[in-house]
Amino acid sequence: MLNAANWTGRLRELATKARVPGATLGIWSDGQEVVAACGVLNRGTQVAVTGDSLFQIGSITKIWTGTMIMQLVDEGLLSLDATIADVLPGIRLGAADVGGQVTVRHLLTHTSGVDGDIFTDTGRGDDCVERYVDELAGAASIFPPGAAYSYSNSGFVLLGRIIEVLDGQSWDESLRARLTGPLALTQTVTLPEEAILHRAAVGHHGSGVPVQVWGLPRSIGPAGLITATASDLLAFARLHLDGGIAPDGKRLLSEASVSAMQQAQVAIPEFSAPGAAIGLGWRLGRWDDRMIVGHDGDTVGQSAYLRIDPQARLAVCLLTNTAESESLFRKLFNEVFGSLAGVTMPAVPRPLGAPGGTAAAEASGAAEASGAGDALGAEPGLEELAGRYERTSRQLDVSVRDGRLHVLVTVTGKLADLVDSEPEELVLHPSDSSGRQFVLRSHDDGPWAPLSFGQLADGPPYIYVSGRVTPRVRAA
Repeated sequence: MLNAANWTGRLRELATKARVPGATLGIWSDGQEVVAACGVLNRGTQVAVTGDSLFQIGSITKIWTGTMIMQLVDEGLLSLDATIADVLPGIRLGAADVGGQVTVRHLLTHTSGVDGDIFTDTGRGDDCVERYVDELAGAASIFPPGAAYSYSNSGFVLLGRIIEVLDGQSWDESLRARLTGPLALTQTVTLPEEAILHRAAVGHHGSGVPVQVWGLPRSIGPAGLITATASDLLAFARLHLDGGIAPDGKRLLSEASVSAMQQAQVAIPEFSAPGAAIGLGWRLGRWDDRMIVGHDGDTVGQSAYLRIDPQARLAVCLLTNTAESESLFRKLFNEVFGSLAGVTMPAVPRPLGAPGGTAAAEASGAAEASGAGDALGAEPGLEELAGRYERTSRQLDVSVRDGRLHVLVTVTGKLADLVDSEPEELVLHPSDSSGRQFVLRSHDDGPWAPLSFGQLADGPPYIYVSGRVTPRVRAA
């Protein structure tokens, strides 16, 4: 039996330690649901978080978009191997116009190669997604379609446009008709004027100060614009636990499509998570001997997490109004999954020789080399790695000082306007003996994040961090 009071108390205790302003925890297990809440929606107003509070779920939206794409596949209106040129004729994709090579499957698996963090605001009208896609004519291609994995928001906006064209309506309307309506999700919205009719959370900077921009542009909708309660998110997760059948018994997605979405398509080259892969939208990770599916989401000062254990029939979500909640997520989900499913997530990567070890990183070095391209040779000199690495929205300047690698991280372009971020210099600590795998963190009590260096076949050296390939544009 799930004990609501126990989980509420534990959430409150851990969120306080992690300095998270407000959060909701949702657990569905064995036919039982518990939603716990703590903290405040906005430190400026001090309005309390309740179980029916809405939070931005960010990129978890991609699973909803992916589900609608698979519905279109079920209906015979779309093929996973159709190209963008097939389904969106006349659209130019990138300067090299790769629309005839990029497929729907490439977009679902983040392997299109199209630069992914393009946050162009194309207005509030129902044509905003169409206008966004039109502007992808100038997008860069980081690598040839299918050559590597690199997380792409723009790819899922493209998928949203495919839904719009085939359904003959806006992505938001398709979402209501295909998912939120049939699932009776009355507290799931996409627009701020809808969110303010509910108890909606406001994002916070790491300092705890409320953000000045509430959400992402509407044009990013299919990649990250859903705002929902924990209970509604769990109801969506149950659709995927129940083989595509809604609570009223109506089939919304074929069992074959549910299964395909949860099957590994491409390895994710994350040395800190051996065995990680991308399905058709879902991210797959091995926790002990179990495959867990899920997705995270980050917006302007808010972050969300969803994990499903199909074998244990367990779904858990955490919604927070801060961008710095990973430590809370890890502690809380380890406790929930440990007690209800008997599994825990892989250990975080650590510097070489640090307590907690890097055995997993050592073992996975060769595997990563094949995941995102051909790796640099063994043990490159630090100077060989220095230089500027750049893609849309991010600039990484790597230098060597006092025998150590440093990286200056700068948010650029439209994203910089949204997040109000200052450049941050971080030290790279070796995570294994290869000279290619490192860890970094923003503050001493924060979680370590993995970063690796490699080189694409017939391409430039790159940094792989935060799920993205960032090519070097200039050597030191």
